[in-house]
Amino acid sequence: MGVISENIKFFRKQLGLTQEQLAQKIGIKRSLLGAYEEGRAEPGLETLTVLARLFGATVDLLISESLSDPEKRKEAMTKDVEGKRLRVLAITVDKDDKENIQLVPQKAAAGYLNGYSDPEYVAELPKFYLPIFSGSGTYRAFEIKGDSMLPLPSGSLIIGQYLDNWNSVKDQQTYVLVTVSEGIVYKRIHNNIKKNETLRLISDNPAYEPYDVNVEDVLEIWESKAYISTDFPKPDMSVEKLSAIVSGLQKQVSKLSNE
Repeated sequence: MGVISENIKFFRKQLGLTQEQLAQKIGIKRSLLGAYEEGRAEPGLETLTVLARLFGATVDLLISESLSDPEKRKEAMTKDVEGKRLRVLAITVDKDDKENIQLVPQKAAAGYLNGYSDPEYVAELPKFYLPIFSGSGTYRAFEIKGDSMLPLPSGSLIIGQYLDNWNSVKDQQTYVLVTVSEGIVYKRIHNNIKKNETLRLISDNPAYEPYDVNVEDVLEIWESKAYISTDFPKPDMSVEKLSAIVSGLQKQVSKLSNE
């Protein structure tokens, strides 16, 4: 198997795609993609260009560096690729080839900054599977710490979906960011990438002031999709809620009286 075939197969798995899904994305037959991955055929320049754009790499990188090699991958990630650093996502799958959800506990947060792109490191993280996230995409769970995102308590797990296009970050939505200077943080975001290449991070707890991070400081972004907590939501017993309950009971009583 040559460098090109290794890299195509490697990147496909990082994106969590089957051969059929990747073939559809680049407009070729699955059998031809299989031939590329097995080294029985080599893609032309046009196909290589499409693949490189999809993978966030360059054609030169795809044909010259074996990125399945951890050392080569680490070296490539220190270089700028068309103005952006190459981001390679490490994943693991179970015996049925279903992608695991890796858990990054708080005690592993510091180590994750160094090992997030290393498949061997990621494979050592706790893993689980949730049927509701069995579709396309890669998911990871992060344990949050502190009170900056109340009412979610410290120790909650945020399950995020990997975001490969940072320009698609939506204002006021919550994300988990893996950053060089701040570590792993869970915040609401205001997207200023096109304006000045920064993201404004906003806490739900007003005691914490918003602050900006440069995109060069960001390693990964995960769009929050769900959370797991041992603290159950408390019922809303505000005056408005109680009034609504009383009003509902009065309507039921009135209905029964009329019957």
